[in-house]
Amino acid sequence: MRKQDPHAGREAARYEHPIPSREFILSYLKERQKMLTFKQLAKGLGLADEAEREGLRRRLIAMEKAGQLLRDRRDRLGPVTDIGLLPGRVIGHADGFGFARPDDGSEDLFLSPREMHRVFHGDRVVVQVRKVDQRGRREGGIVEVLERAHQQLVGRVHRDGNICYLVADDRRISQDVLLPDADPEVCAKQIAVVRLLRQPDQRQPPLGEIVEILGEHLAPGMETEIAVRKFELPVEWPAATLSEAARWGTEVAANAKQGRTDLRDLPLVTIDGEDARDFDDAVYCERNGDGWRLFVAIADVSHYVEPGTALDEEARNRGTSVYFPQLVIPMLPEALSNGLCSLMPEVDRLCMVCEMQIDPGGEPGEYQFYPAVMRSQARLTYSQVAALFDGRKEGVPGHLEPHLFELRALYQAMVSAKTSRGAIDFDSTESRIEFDDSGKIANICAVVRNDAHRLIEECMIAANRCAARFLSAAELPALYRVHDRPAEERVTDLRAFLAELGLELRGGSEPAPGDLAQVLEQARERPDRHLIQTVALRSLKQAVYVPENNGHFGLSLDAYAHFTSPIRRYPDLLVHRGIRHVLSGKKPNRFIYQPADMVALGEHCSHTERRAEEASRDTVAWLKCEFMMERVGQPFAGVISGVTGFGLFVELNELYIEGLVHVTALGNDYYEFDAVHHRLIGRRSRKQYRVGDAIKVQVVRVDLDERKIDLVLAG
Repeated sequence: MRKQDPHAGREAARYEHPIPSREFILSYLKERQKMLTFKQLAKGLGLADEAEREGLRRRLIAMEKAGQLLRDRRDRLGPVTDIGLLPGRVIGHADGFGFARPDDGSEDLFLSPREMHRVFHGDRVVVQVRKVDQRGRREGGIVEVLERAHQQLVGRVHRDGNICYLVADDRRISQDVLLPDADPEVCAKQIAVVRLLRQPDQRQPPLGEIVEILGEHLAPGMETEIAVRKFELPVEWPAATLSEAARWGTEVAANAKQGRTDLRDLPLVTIDGEDARDFDDAVYCERNGDGWRLFVAIADVSHYVEPGTALDEEARNRGTSVYFPQLVIPMLPEALSNGLCSLMPEVDRLCMVCEMQIDPGGEPGEYQFYPAVMRSQARLTYSQVAALFDGRKEGVPGHLEPHLFELRALYQAMVSAKTSRGAIDFDSTESRIEFDDSGKIANICAVVRNDAHRLIEECMIAANRCAARFLSAAELPALYRVHDRPAEERVTDLRAFLAELGLELRGGSEPAPGDLAQVLEQARERPDRHLIQTVALRSLKQAVYVPENNGHFGLSLDAYAHFTSPIRRYPDLLVHRGIRHVLSGKKPNRFIYQPADMVALGEHCSHTERRAEEASRDTVAWLKCEFMMERVGQPFAGVISGVTGFGLFVELNELYIEGLVHVTALGNDYYEFDAVHHRLIGRRSRKQYRVGDAIKVQVVRVDLDERKIDLVLAG
């Protein structure tokens, strides 16, 4: 029987006592068209040896946890998808209902409040379609809880008589957690961390005990303390990890420099923000014929963080560094992230170099990767370099000025190439929060992107392109940064919206990036450009890490991988390891990672990236609400940034803070929501509110727990 397993070779290479692959087990069960007990399955697969049977037992448990198999009350196993069930993840809602998002990518299933009593947001479940409404929307019922997402929760403790309960800070968790042993006099109104003693079920509420009291909810830094625990971010360093980082010392060892290309005389420089603490990329270019030779030197993290070590395990666990307004949780210990791996000026550092020939049109041609030793000649900031380009000298050493102007010439050619290939360029504005000495917000200001920002960005994109080409040509298992084209229904809605504004999106059901870029260029000087850009951006998918080289839609590239930030992103470290493997002359099948490993790593890294972004956004939302609590009653000018059936989201000018004008606060009229054109229309007055419209509002309420700012129209 096992000879029929197409993946038998893979299993034999991995295990001393190989057993049938997951794929073969599923196909075997499907062929039998019935559920089987463990004994029946083991016998049918021809597994008589006790070691093999134990291996099968463990594999079946893993397949159950993964949602591939379901075990019934008679202890029989069957493929989940073949018995009308769908594994997926629960998406909670503050109003008590929720959704199950199937693993197969199909449409979400609605979960009623009754079903949600059994689970928390984030739990993995198996659901069954209970009914389908007239519009084709499915409602599900939970058959099995596969995995609990939370072992602890953070939130505010409330008191009802002598009973305390926790209201989770994550409003997608709508169940209160009873705290029978909490002291009402001490704990009420405090922010606390609770360990779950009992998960929710249909009959009983969840039960917990307080393990940590963080303090009053308005205490300075509380927003970050909550986010760390709410998103379960790793912050403590295991002792073995710190020990491994410390053993490298503070200076590059002499033997580590041997066998590397010596670039210490090359005028490489780092260009970063004023508040940057780790410097993982340095650049230099020179004229070479009609084009340029560009050097992008990246910190050689792979030299220090080796596979299978405690450092590697913790870096993989974290997946990425997490950036808060007043704190950074690094992926690597500071001895490496801010020390040996940081390309600080006037010290020797190990690096991995992508050396490229850039043609006169700004496109990368021939390239090579190699390990090197470098010595950065300056730590420059974006504002310093931008000032130099504007004719002002603000701290840039004179001998570096010609090199920086050559970089600007290269950048201008790269911008032309970017435009020619049709890459999408969104002109977004980011904000920075400034704090006073007490840790309170003093100001919120715009971060203005200048040519220095864009110069570094284009150099990094060029190196990432070459890394993807290099790994693809070597046919090595790798993680690519993939940005898929927008879904057809999103394209249809966007095209209808643009047509209403007199704009045409070409390309049929699958427009090219250049088609979308052309629309944005046509809208650049229009007063409603903000509206057009916002709607276009929302039509796009989120970029992810996957082993398949499916290209990057937004950048209009056939191949793209992240190579340039291994200090703060685990996928970049994996790319570096892949490049080193190829440079060593080893075969792809000798690489430590195989395709199945990259699938799992891609899913994990995409998850940790989203987790970091959500944690950062949540913290910023808290801080902005706290900032606005002292401004209740004040009027502000703003721009409508979103329209829904329940109201208007408005971004306040110069503060970059968003609030909601509820539809009931729009006046004595009934407003109908036009989803295609992103507007509300008054049934009687025909008054319209659209994304991008200027509007005057007044702050009437701020809810810090909900991260909500309520607005009304101002006169």
